[in-house]
Amino acid sequence: MTYSYNIDGRDFGSAGAASSDIKKKLRQLGLPSKLIKRTAIAMYEAEINMVIHADGGTTEVIIESDRIILEFRDTGPGIPDIDLAMSEGYSTASDEARQLGFGAGMGLPNIKRNVDRLDITSSPGKGTAISMTIGITGDAG
Repeated sequence: MTYSYNIDGRDFGSAGAASSDIKKKLRQLGLPSKLIKRTAIAMYEAEINMVIHADGGTTEVIIESDRIILEFRDTGPGIPDIDLAMSEGYSTASDEARQLGFGAGMGLPNIKRNVDRLDITSSPGKGTAISMTIGITGDAG
């Protein structure tokens, strides 16, 4: 199964809509709650990053028998230093985002904690692509 979403940039009100929808779909499939939680957290963090930093983008969620693949792409400003961006507390969020309670610098670290594989490619001025994989196991959660 494949699901595609457009993420609106700077629309903090709709941020998280795609991750909420996927969370419902994973519940309907009867997947373990721990897997659903990990997927929802990783997806939400990536969505928020798109809203805050990239003026939106697209995501594709592929649910296979053994894994969930989350693909995010944007044409935002890119990430000049991915290693630095992966540091807890590092943020380039705007004052507007911070006033709304976002931009604590935990997005990418939270993603990394909740996925089994994380690949980030980014070119300053051209955008960022994030690919995440979460394995599906038979464990109840």
